[in-house]
Parts: sequence; C-alpha cells; structure tokens
Amino acid sequence: MSFTLAIVGRPNVGKSTLFNRLVGRKLALVDDQPGVTRDLREGQGRLGDLRFIVVDSAGLELAEDDSLQGRMRRLTERAVDEADVVLFVIDARAGLTAADEYFADILRKRAKHVILAANKAEGRAGEAGAMEAYGLGLGEPLRISAEHGEGMEDLYAALKPLAAELTAQNAVYEPAVDVDLPEDAEFEDYVPDWMPTEAQPLQLAVIGRPNAGKSTLINKILGEDRLLTGPEAGITRDAISVRTEFMGTPMRIFDTAGMRKRGRVTDKLEKLSVADGLRAVRFAEVVVVLLDVAIPFEQQDLRIADLAETEGRAVVLAANKWDLEEDKAEKLKELRESFERLLPQLKGAPLVTVSAKTGKGLDRLHNAIMQAYKVWNARVSTSKLNRWLEAMTEAHPPPAPGGRRIRLRYMTQVKTRPPAFVVKATHTDKIPESYHRYLINGLRQDFDMPGTPIRIFFRDQGNANPYRHKATKISQSGALSKHKNRQKPKGT
Repeated sequence: MSFTLAIVGRPNVGKSTLFNRLVGRKLALVDDQPGVTRDLREGQGRLGDLRFIVVDSAGLELAEDDSLQGRMRRLTERAVDEADVVLFVIDARAGLTAADEYFADILRKRAKHVILAANKAEGRAGEAGAMEAYGLGLGEPLRISAEHGEGMEDLYAALKPLAAELTAQNAVYEPAVDVDLPEDAEFEDYVPDWMPTEAQPLQLAVIGRPNAGKSTLINKILGEDRLLTGPEAGITRDAISVRTEFMGTPMRIFDTAGMRKRGRVTDKLEKLSVADGLRAVRFAEVVVVLLDVAIPFEQQDLRIADLAETEGRAVVLAANKWDLEEDKAEKLKELRESFERLLPQLKGAPLVTVSAKTGKGLDRLHNAIMQAYKVWNARVSTSKLNRWLEAMTEAHPPPAPGGRRIRLRYMTQVKTRPPAFVVKATHTDKIPESYHRYLINGLRQDFDMPGTPIRIFFRDQGNANPYRHKATKISQSGALSKHKNRQKPKGT
C-alpha cells in the first residue's frame, strides 16, 4: 500500500458506492436513503496497478453540536486529517449546494491533497452540475459514475502522480486460518510463528447485541473517541476496523453493528448490518463476545458465540458494565455456571469482567485475548499425540458396535489456527458423537487447550496392516527362493 484515500462529501452523493467499486467488494452498506454510513470504514483499494487504503466516511453534515450528526462530522474530519489524499464527492445531478461550498473551504485548509469528483455525471443530466463544480476552487472536477464505473480512468490519472510521492504504508492484514501442518511433525507444543507484529497485527472482532457497549470498549482501548458512541441503540451499522497497540500488542480491531434477534431485524439497513457483522467474525482471529452483565446469555448471545466457534475463531467472553454490579462475587459465580451449562462447546474459554466506561478490567481482557490466541495457534507433536491416544483408549476403549471393535490406530495434527487433528481408525462411521467429545475434552485438558475450537476428523484405515508392504516383499522373496530351489537339477 502506498497511500490512504478518504472519500468525503454530503450524505447520499454515492460515497459508499464508490468505496465498494474501489475495493472490488460490497463491504459498505448502500441504500437510497441518506445517512447509511455512520463510521469510518477502511478497505484495500485497487485501481489499475495502484494499491491503497480507501476510507469511506459518514456524510458531512452542517452540525457542530454533540448530536449524532455532529459526532459523525467530527469522525469525517478526523479521516480528512489522517488521509494522504481526500476525494471530495458531489452530486452532479443535484448541482452545488451551500453545504458543498462550506465543506470545500474546510478541505482547502485541512486536507493534504484534494481531488474533486462530480458523481452521477453520466449522460446530460449531470453536465450542469459538473460545470458548476469548477466554482469550488479545487481544480478540474472529474466526471464519474460510481454506479456504472465511468470515469475510473480519469481518477487513476489523478492518483498516479500522487502515489509516487506518498510513502504511507498501512496494508490491511487478512489473517491466515486453517493453516496446514506437515504430518508426523515433531515440533514443540507451541511455536510462536504467529506472534502479532506491526506488519501482521492480531485481528480482533468485538461482537454482541446492540447497546452492549462495543464501541465504548474499543474507544477505551484506543484512548480516543474514534468510534461513535451514545445512548441510541444500533449506532454502529458498518463493521469497521482500526489499528492500535493494546498494551503493547499490535492489533486491528473490528467494531461491528449490534446483532439482534432475527425476528426483530425489520429495518433493511439493520439486516445488512447483521450480515456485515458476520463477515467481521470471518476476518478475525480472536472474537470478543461482549455481554451486558445485567442480561447475559440471552438467546442471541448464545448464537453469536456459537457462530464464532463454528467459524473456528478463538473466543473470549467479556461481561461489560461490571461497575454497575453490586454483588460481584455472586454474579460472577452465576455467570460461570451459565457459561458452562449453555456453551459446552466453548468449555474453558476465558470469561472476564470489564467496564468499558471506566476502563477497569482491560488488563484482564488483554491477557485473555493473548491466551486464547496462543491456544488457537497450539501445536502438538505426533509422538505425544499417539502416546496420549493409547492412554485414552486404554482408559476408555471405543465401543464395539455389532461385536466389531473400533480401533484408533494413529493420530496426528494436520492444521492449526484452530487446531485440527486426524485419527486413522477402523469403522469410522460407527464412532459415536459421545466418543468424539471424549477425545476433544481430553485434548483440552491434557494439552492445555481450553476454549479454542478443536476439530477431529476420523479417516477409515480399515483392517489394513500398516506393515503390509514389507510383508509382501518378504513373501515374494520367499516364494522366489522356493521357485529357484524347484528349478535346481537333482543331485546338485
């Protein structure tokens, strides 16, 4: 990545449509009604041979108070300050407005480089507005159509000379998951190949029900009001990401729209937001499921945690608003009992208490995240696994359906992030789910892998003798020797 491009402009001028076109995917919410985008959103932009960070911003509003519009405006101004290039988008069909002129004056003072784009300029309907744009004093406007992809060559020509000057490096790191391991490997139990670095930060998603305090928690981690917060439930609509150092650990943190029960997701934008949050889980390595301590483990909380486990991500549960709880000891006991009973598939996952408002418990949260990340990367040597498997089968042999004994012959780890194992056995279709869980729980306990998703795959080896090739050679050698003896003449 060579530079950062921020797309700004009034609401509903097509900023998110242009953002999606530059990143090549429908990452930003798009709708006919204005004000859909409320937070800053980053993506990996591509235009010809140019590679850059593109930032979608909330619509610029004429508001300077602490209202939602005022806070959205301050976030957009922050994006302008941090960007190398600002792409100021106007609506060519609507023509210039007083707001356009006002914001153009701000950009002349604050932005390092400004490119003016007259969007929706396809056909004759946008000609007049494109001509008016000269009056903003920001240079020649580019006539583009974000929806139809027109004018992208002109945008490339405007960005190309700037890209040669700019040196900002801010590549988006997409995490590696389901990493293959060599079979029969004799590595140490944990090899820190994947420790977070500036180039490859730990990817963290914060998910939960609306108004659980997700954005407030991230702002406290960042030490600044980077994300929108407020009493309005569902302020965050897009899953956005920000880079930071959390207690010395480089991280990219995803804030997601609050996930509500499907029956309550009636607004079209909120339906889009839920899908957006699910994508953030897939981009993450560690997922923090944020609970409201007053109403923890509702059905939607359980679905969210199960989603993270199903996707194979390391999971940390954090009970927020702990500062409001009076009987903390009794409440913590209740939380742990509910966790073990309702989420057995995440047995042993970290459960910590935090206060996003005061910042208390952030050290516990950081330690839990790093522990979950370490376990997610765990590796166990083949020799240790097979000694363990022998002890497990002796302590509790597999069943013998129809009188045929299931034999677990060999085990090896084939993947990490999360850990996955292959067991070669006989009659694999007869292995009951209870025995599957027995092995997974044993791995968690004996190899110190609490909480992380663990996958075990059974491969049918049949009744084949693993030394059959050697036996065949010996048999063939003996048969050949007997044949030669029969060919010898009598008396020799």
